Amino acid sequence: MEVQDRHDPGGVQGQSPGLAPFLTMQRLDAFMAQAVAAYYARRDPFVDFVTAPEISQAFGECLGVWSAVAWEGMGRPDPLVWAELGPGRGTLMADARRAVAQVAPGFAAAARVHLVEGSARLRREQRARLGDDVVWHDGVEGLPAGPAVVLANEFFDALPVRQFVRRGMGWAERFVECGAFVECASDVDFGDAPEGAVREVGEAGCDVVQALMRRGECVALVLDYGPAESGLGESLQAMRAGQAVDPLAAPGDSDITAHVDFAALAKAARSVGAAAHGPLPQGVFLQRLGLASRAAMLARSAPAQAGRQLAAAQRLLAPEAMGRLFKALALCDAALPTPPGFDA
Repeated sequence: MEVQDRHDPGGVQGQSPGLAPFLTMQRLDAFMAQAVAAYYARRDPFVDFVTAPEISQAFGECLGVWSAVAWEGMGRPDPLVWAELGPGRGTLMADARRAVAQVAPGFAAAARVHLVEGSARLRREQRARLGDDVVWHDGVEGLPAGPAVVLANEFFDALPVRQFVRRGMGWAERFVECGAFVECASDVDFGDAPEGAVREVGEAGCDVVQALMRRGECVALVLDYGPAESGLGESLQAMRAGQAVDPLAAPGDSDITAHVDFAALAKAARSVGAAAHGPLPQGVFLQRLGLASRAAMLARSAPAQAGRQLAAAQRLLAPEAMGRLFKALALCDAALPTPPGFDA
């Protein structure tokens, strides 16, 4: 069901990251949005976690080729908006561009790279890797009109969520005050559930999906972690220096995320007339793209690094590592063919 009383996930307008936004009681999604903004303004996130592009260059290379094949299915539009949401250090796009320059020069010539990135610190790193022929935007609403291929690796998990808790015959919503949850009565009804059950709602992620799919001729690939089906359970978490920490403590000093509700994203896409394909386990999807073969080629070309290359591929593919928890979901204009990797 749609939850009313929506909140701007960007937080309080005109308020810079700092302690002030966290001193009063606020809804969890507002707290999370402000904590994430403060975190990326203050810290180098890659001391706290590692993402797939940093694990293996084969990841970005495969997504570059995927983008080129998706573009072929769109009828080879020129120019094309080639966008990445939350591009980190720019590693994925750098690897993707290098790959398509070699194997898909037509796509490379048509594609105009656009990055959705709010962190000035990360923008500087991205510029150092990618050069000045890239356009940056604070949000998806800034992307120019026209045909687009969009990549979003570990972007949606950092978007704010709301949490509701079953209490008695109804549901209460979680707010945050002084580093602790406070529950307030809510009119939202998710139906019957066990006492204390938690339901997370990611309105911000659904808003991003709908904004992309309303563009028209667009293919988007979402790679992130979370369940394939919507359900009960809380997943709010925080990492600092590779260790789990209290997500409500020291906001702005740890990486706060929540699992992505892939079914909700797919539903949001369909609600505006788009098509959704998947989700697939990331390991299955990357196998279909040939990541294992690419990693083996890299290993053969640099024998001294062969063990590292193969171990990195295993980490991305294996079900017991990132291959099952992480999922791949493709969203596109309903008139477009099934994106590559989802038609097997």
